[in-house]
Amino acid sequence: MLNDKLKSLVESVPKKVCGVYYLYNDKSNIIYIGKSIDIRKRLIQHFKSTEKKEIKLQHFTSSIIIEDTGNELIALLRESELIKQHLPIFNRAQRKVKFFYGIYQSKTAENYSALTIKKIEPNKNELLSFTSLIEAKNFLYSVTENYFLCQKINGLYKTNSSCFQYNLNECFGACINKEEPKKYNKRVKSFIQSIQLPKNDFLFELKGKSDNEKGIVLIEKGVYGYANKNRSIS
Repeated sequence: MLNDKLKSLVESVPKKVCGVYYLYNDKSNIIYIGKSIDIRKRLIQHFKSTEKKEIKLQHFTSSIIIEDTGNELIALLRESELIKQHLPIFNRAQRKVKFFYGIYQSKTAENYSALTIKKIEPNKNELLSFTSLIEAKNFLYSVTENYFLCQKINGLYKTNSSCFQYNLNECFGACINKEEPKKYNKRVKSFIQSIQLPKNDFLFELKGKSDNEKGIVLIEKGVYGYANKNRSIS
């Protein structure tokens, strides 16, 4: 259960907004910056967590500001830029140089593609690397939700039966062998392709903040830029 303060903060955030969020303390200092495809859901995860860092975050958070980016890729780029700019105290793990955890792809005995978190292994290629376990978990939770994957298969939910998300219709039953591995693995492949940047210059056109906008991400000579653009402008 959320206390009255946290419940009020969550209820002030619109549902199903994809973007970046800022958490402030009572002195109006930014203490944490994050991103999510559904900011309200992500805040509930923060505020219901019993992990030590999250409990501190709950205690010091006094206000929230959100920034709608329209799509996850721009949210990810925006979050990275803002963290480097503001260096919030609760984002310290993301300021480390060394990466200790990675997301690896493997196959289960039932032939489902699993995305699991492990400590970085020098002789193996991780899909993505992270400075802390909680950072890796938060990202994998977001990916699992966004691509309708299974928390059980991805090592985020321990159970001998179906995962909790299956009861919410956010998992199609891979945890109980109900969904065909081929269909499930197609979504995993889609995620992996989404994080592989092109070798050449590339322009992404993505979902915007509204039907009248589109998101633009340009990668040129290894440098990226992003913006939201009115669809009526050519």
